Amino acid sequence: MKHYVLLFDFDDSYEARRAEYRNDHLTRAWAAADRGELVLAGALTDPLDTGLLLFKGEATEVVERFVRDDPYVNNGLVRRWRIREWATVVGADAASPLRPA
Repeated sequence: MKHYVLLFDFDDSYEARRAEYRNDHLTRAWAAADRGELVLAGALTDPLDTGLLLFKGEATEVVERFVRDDPYVNNGLVRRWRIREWATVVGADAASPLRPA
């Protein structure tokens, strides 16, 4: 199992427009969480310009599927997104726990 971070760069209109799409976005996010794919998700604030979503899976397909169907992405609230593999090594849920010798 690997961890993947999905980063959303919000459009300048995000805060003003998100209410229209928020319920659908949250419904899809909670469904992904219930399937065990999405671990944590939320927005970085001050400034409110980035979304950060942590996924777990064997490959990026689960993240790509989420992006493809996300209403924020499909309606222009996200101007750029990217997926990064995160090599987690510390913590109870680390994909590859690494302890000091």
